[in-house]
Amino acid sequence: MTAALQVQGLQAGYGAMQVLWGIDMEVRPGQTVLLLGANSAGKTTLLRTLIGLLPCRSGSITFDGERIDGLRPDQRIRRGLAFMSELGVFPTLSIDENIALGGYFMPDAKMRRRRDELFTVFPDLAKKRRDAASTLSGGQRKMLGIAKVLVAEPRLLLMDEPSSGLAPVFVKQVIDVLRTTIGGGTSLLIAEQNVAFLALADRGYLLDHGKVRASGTREELEASDAVRETYFGL
Repeated sequence: MTAALQVQGLQAGYGAMQVLWGIDMEVRPGQTVLLLGANSAGKTTLLRTLIGLLPCRSGSITFDGERIDGLRPDQRIRRGLAFMSELGVFPTLSIDENIALGGYFMPDAKMRRRRDELFTVFPDLAKKRRDAASTLSGGQRKMLGIAKVLVAEPRLLLMDEPSSGLAPVFVKQVIDVLRTTIGGGTSLLIAEQNVAFLALADRGYLLDHGKVRASGTREELEASDAVRETYFGL
C-alpha cells in the first residue's frame, strides 16, 4: 500500500540549532500514527516542518506521491493536509468564526454544510456557536480545535499535543471523540507525550532528541523497552 505520507532523512531546526536528525517515517491511508516523545523530543518541530511552517533543511516529504517539502503551507493545506496546534483555536473569535477559518479554502455553501454536520457531533459547540472561544472550558476548546480542522475533510490531519492542559477525564473524552469522528480515509498523525493515546494508534514512533528511537505497531510499542525506559524509568 502506498504511504499517504513518506518522510525520508528529514533534518530541520531553528537558526543555528538543529532539532531533527534524519527522521524516517510513514503514515498509510486511513492509519492513525502516534508520535510519542517527552518535552523537547522534537515532536512539534517535526509537525511544523511537515505543514511547512519550518523549512526542511535536507531530506524529503512526500504526500500522496508528490514531493511537498518545497511547497508553502497554504499549498500543502490545499492538497489535503491540516494542522491542529497545541492551542488549536483563536480565543477572541467565535465558534462559528473558528470553524469558518478551518474551511477557508472551501466554497462557502460546502463549508456551512460541513459545519452543520459537525455541530451534530459537537452539540455543546452548537449551543454556543456565536460565543467567543475564550468562554469555553479546556475540554470544549479541544473539541472546537478538532471541529476546526475536520471541517475541510483533510486527508491527513496533524495534531500537536491534543491532551495539553487537560484533566484525565477530558483526555479520555478527546480520545473517544477522535475514535468516533476520524474516518472516511483520513489519516492521523498525533504528536503526544501521553501514552494513553496509544489506544488510538495503528502504529507509532518514539522520538528522542530529534531521532526515531523505536517504531512499530501499538502492541510492539506497548511492549517496547525504549518506551518503558522513556516513560516509566524501567
